[in-house]
Amino acid sequence: MGKKLKEDSVDSSEYGEPAQYDPTFNGPIRKRGCTDIICCVLFMVVILGYMAVGILAWLYGDPRHVLYPRNSTGMFCGIGAQPSVFYFDILKCATSVNVMAAVLNGLQCPTTQVCVEKCPDVFWALNPLAYLPDAKPQNYFNQSLCVPSFDLASTKLVMKEIVEQELCPFFYTPTISVLCIMLFCVGDIVSVNRSFPGLCCSDIVNGFNAKEIGVRIFEDFASSWQWIIAALVIAMVVSFLFLLLLRFIAPVMVWVLIFGVLAVGAYGKSQWFKNIDFSGWLKNSTVSITDIGFTTNFKVYLQVKETWLAFLIIISVVEGILLLTLIFLRTRILIAIALIQESSKAVSHMMSTLFYPLVTFVLLVVCVAYWGITALYLATSGIPVYKVVALNSTQDNCGQIGGNVTCDPQTFYNSTDYSWCPSARCIFIKYNNEGLLQRNLFNLQIYNVVAFLWCINFVIALGQCTLAGAFASYYWAFSKPSDIPTFPLSQAFIRTLRYHVGSLAFGALILTLIQVVRIILEYLDHKTRAAQNPCARFLMCCLKCCFWCLEKFIKFLNRNAYIMIAVYGKNFCVSAKNAFMLLMRNIVRVVVLDKVTDLLLFFGKLLVVGGVGVLAFFFFSGRIRLPGSNFRTEMLNYYWMPIIVVVVGAYLIAHGFFSVYNMCVDTLFLCFLEDLERHDGTMQKPYYMSKNLMKILNKKNKGPKNGKGKD
Repeated sequence: MGKKLKEDSVDSSEYGEPAQYDPTFNGPIRKRGCTDIICCVLFMVVILGYMAVGILAWLYGDPRHVLYPRNSTGMFCGIGAQPSVFYFDILKCATSVNVMAAVLNGLQCPTTQVCVEKCPDVFWALNPLAYLPDAKPQNYFNQSLCVPSFDLASTKLVMKEIVEQELCPFFYTPTISVLCIMLFCVGDIVSVNRSFPGLCCSDIVNGFNAKEIGVRIFEDFASSWQWIIAALVIAMVVSFLFLLLLRFIAPVMVWVLIFGVLAVGAYGKSQWFKNIDFSGWLKNSTVSITDIGFTTNFKVYLQVKETWLAFLIIISVVEGILLLTLIFLRTRILIAIALIQESSKAVSHMMSTLFYPLVTFVLLVVCVAYWGITALYLATSGIPVYKVVALNSTQDNCGQIGGNVTCDPQTFYNSTDYSWCPSARCIFIKYNNEGLLQRNLFNLQIYNVVAFLWCINFVIALGQCTLAGAFASYYWAFSKPSDIPTFPLSQAFIRTLRYHVGSLAFGALILTLIQVVRIILEYLDHKTRAAQNPCARFLMCCLKCCFWCLEKFIKFLNRNAYIMIAVYGKNFCVSAKNAFMLLMRNIVRVVVLDKVTDLLLFFGKLLVVGGVGVLAFFFFSGRIRLPGSNFRTEMLNYYWMPIIVVVVGAYLIAHGFFSVYNMCVDTLFLCFLEDLERHDGTMQKPYYMSKNLMKILNKKNKGPKNGKGKD
């Protein structure tokens, strides 16, 4: 069988010469050296720098500034016995009389705040008798709700001064704790709305009462976690069985899906053509395309019969092309099916590969957690700066306060420097940016993002190259499974880390640079969207689309380059070039295999996620009850919450299993193309492919069946 499907390949001179026969080649090369050493060193330096940035952020950062609120004296609430923040006058949160003070306060309300152990649960207002000259403050105020540095028993201030300086609240209403990492005491919804109908407090609390919702969701998980785990186990078993059964049912599934799509399209077209006036507004429409002309309102064209007729013609032409393609490319489809079956065999011989996505998942979680923690510590690495601000600049001489004098919240309220302004407060403005680290926070955050993207792409590349090495060792085993290495996955993982860290880092760096450009484009588009004219928006859209396509192409090229690296052990550029040339010499097979595989995997994910999701819906909604089970849907506050968890978990499980399978198909496909170019199926140059593939090739070429490939 010397003539090897030459018609499937394009001109060799344009995309390089085919691989030549090498009697010593029998799979992933064991004698190899380190590749792309410069990029490996650069990646290690970046990792060390990333660790240094994390250490600096940890030394100088304090995430409590973000995770916990502060009271008016600068103390953290939520740490210790006083978890909640109480606002003296909650009305000022919605209606501030001083806009500048509200802006300077950032997310804080322009009113005094104190840390309390428990939010007030009753109505209270200061008794008018408290303003009598002989009235004692400790008899009227609650010390636990006053400013911590203010002592009611020893103060010499009169009631009016205490109220004006907001040292103690002169009224409060029943409040509740709203949870969002921090705890805030917010006025009771019904009570506040009844007293102040125009206040938007009800919208705030109703929109984000996360504590109550969180407790209910936790209760749902506590009562249904066993069944959630059972559903996820079912998803794992279904995914596993689906991949193993593909070796038997792949041909039937592929042809059923293909002819099913054609049948649905043909039925729709026939009904559409038969009932072209099926809709009343079309049937009675007297407007033609010539009457409308050109307009930017595309909805108008849907009212014209010619538009729907054009759609019908286009769909008919497309389906005709698909049908002709199916007829003339049936052999390539058979080869794709055979490779899918062979991939199922490879996975069954190396079960450990199905669980390798767990390693990738753990590494990705570590990268994401490190990035998030570093970003948080960097954002809070400066010392808080407090300045004196007048909450009411119209009061007395408070207009003289310009908000540019620093202060210490721990000692401010015990001093008399600003006694002439009762509404003077020492509030947080920003974090100090005068140090060397603080002046470069923006650059460090950029470094954090770039290093994070590089690490993420490297982890994904490591997984792809490792799986490719394992599956390549399966294909190039002449006698399967006796010639398959004992621990192919472990050997491929160690071989990749030992020799090819630089090559993986090189490919990940290229992808990272493209992703950084896309992030910059998204940022510019977000910042300039309001000021853009149509031409600028069109140009920005084109740029975003081009770089999105470029990212997809680089991911595809990197994936195949990692396969060549795993097999031949060459550097990234040579491997990417060889993979691209090999694919271009067999471009028809590439397209057919890619689409057939996508169709199967899409159906598999639909089967797993849809099937498990429907089963979870019927179970958690009470439509299915297991005999002997104590679970009832009435036990759940939100029965849709476990359903969502099951659907998301089933998708992640199916994606993990099918990503391994997809990598196996791609690896075996490249090895198959190399096998076709290196060997001709004779006794001197036998194929390594399976007998099923050889039968298809023999039937295509009508050549002698003298290859000795093994199953």
